[in-house]
Amino acid sequence: MRPAQTSASHRLLQLPVIPWEPSGAHATASKDRMPLQIEERFCGNVFILQCTGRIVLGDELNALESALNNVIREFQRIVLNVAGVTRVDSSGVGLVVRYAANLRKRAGDVRIAAPPHFITELLEITMLNSVIDSYATEQEAVVSFLTSPSAPSVADQPGHRVLVVDRSADLGAFVRAVLGRHGYDVKSASLVSDAKLLLQVQPVDFILVGPGTPQMPSANILVALKNVAPKTTALQLTPEFRTLDAHQAAELLLEMFQEGSASA
Repeated sequence: MRPAQTSASHRLLQLPVIPWEPSGAHATASKDRMPLQIEERFCGNVFILQCTGRIVLGDELNALESALNNVIREFQRIVLNVAGVTRVDSSGVGLVVRYAANLRKRAGDVRIAAPPHFITELLEITMLNSVIDSYATEQEAVVSFLTSPSAPSVADQPGHRVLVVDRSADLGAFVRAVLGRHGYDVKSASLVSDAKLLLQVQPVDFILVGPGTPQMPSANILVALKNVAPKTTALQLTPEFRTLDAHQAAELLLEMFQEGSASA
């Protein structure tokens, strides 16, 4: 009996496979199976999700969707840093497209930053590069948001612009709530590097450094940020601020800014 031969018509059905993962991924299967890790931070009105591992159907996709759901409660502008992503399946792409479409209805968006070559190639092959905006670096993606027009703020005027630098989103929310009722426009940044970027794009009148910024001593942070924005008034919260009664903390905060305005 002669061995079975593959007909020409059958060969025509062997379509090319869309590269959902980088070449050589099977040779490094253990790395490809890395569960998704997500690091979160914020820069002004932009929230950054830095992803490492796979964005695929299952626990990984559930983790990313949960993170996005938490973020969109407060932020509409999201940067998805995928520099460390090793694999993306169709469900992962669909999730990003869905959240981008929904946020655009609210003047927001999800933008891709630092995509590996296989993701760039995937977006081109599927022609989704016209649907999902991507940028070569995280900084470019963040700046694209910071320099785009947003809803004008009543307090966005000289003398009332504040930048809070602290890892805690809760501290930033408290300061925003207290100062916002007194006519201040408050922005937040998690990292000193993000604060520097924000200061280059959006000027402020006050810099408030919180106690939850372990990258360097608070005094050094103030000096570093004052070098970028020398005309700002720099203020600093002590570690005890986080455990004060809310009423005491609010009074202290307002007193600091009244004194800061008087000395400016």
